[in-house]
Amino acid sequence: MASILKALKLLAEPSRVRILLLLEREDLSVAELQEILAMGQSTISTYLAQLRQADLVEDRRTGKNSIYSLKAGASKEMLAMLRGSLDELPEAADDAAALELVLARRQDKMRAYFDELAGKFGKQYVPGRSWQGLAETLLMLMPPLVIADLGAGEGTVSQLFARRAKRVIAVDNSEKMVEFGSELARNHGVKNLEYRLGDLESLPIAKGEVDVALFSQSLHHSQHPERAMAEAHRILKPNGRVLVLDLMKHHFEEARTMYADLRLGFTKVELQRLLTGAGFSNIQLAVVHRETEAPHFETVLATGDK
Repeated sequence: MASILKALKLLAEPSRVRILLLLEREDLSVAELQEILAMGQSTISTYLAQLRQADLVEDRRTGKNSIYSLKAGASKEMLAMLRGSLDELPEAADDAAALELVLARRQDKMRAYFDELAGKFGKQYVPGRSWQGLAETLLMLMPPLVIADLGAGEGTVSQLFARRAKRVIAVDNSEKMVEFGSELARNHGVKNLEYRLGDLESLPIAKGEVDVALFSQSLHHSQHPERAMAEAHRILKPNGRVLVLDLMKHHFEEARTMYADLRLGFTKVELQRLLTGAGFSNIQLAVVHRETEAPHFETVLATGDK
């Protein structure tokens, strides 16, 4: 075990303390720590190497992954000191919540199975099988609902849903987008699609007007996501549902200038807090897509019921 002075020096970095507190509760891989802490892999690997050199953590190979755990025989006094620092770590509550999500996902073997199936879909040619055909099939399973597409842009998603929905309300804060989308809908004879000019945080939609509120890659453009989520709750009918399709937290700073993004995505914990704070229940979150090319954006789907 490291000397007291050496251990104290290492524990002066809050991120290393967060890692030790997590490993006290559960053995974790680098990828899992990366998801919980919302840090880069290289940074976490550096911290783990320092803690391993100090004889505070150990690792073991499980398949292709290295699993890290607190070193057996760790000082009880040191652990008590770490636990006592929880109130001084503002990220500790988020870390605990994110850990629960990671552990829950470990148990979701069925999701892993279907993820594997989805990854194979379309890689081998089968006559008549396509993502377009599957999308059309799934649309036919959707009951006729009133859907609000919040931050709709030119309305590509809105027009797709309008083929089956009872009515679609597409909201965007750009006059040009609203004009373009409205003209496109008229030209294609889409009569159950209405464009409205408005802001995510002050929606031009009446209370309880819609069955579904959808944020499709739009929430990270909101100045105050909690206000946008509260508005989504307001416009929903009882038993209505909100869906958020957005980017997982990333570190691609260029997105702020390239795509006018105000936020670099969300962690699962942040999304869960937003939905819970707005009054939603039965919240579910899952990463539904991972890009294979840099910067390897991940897409997360979050849902909640009113």
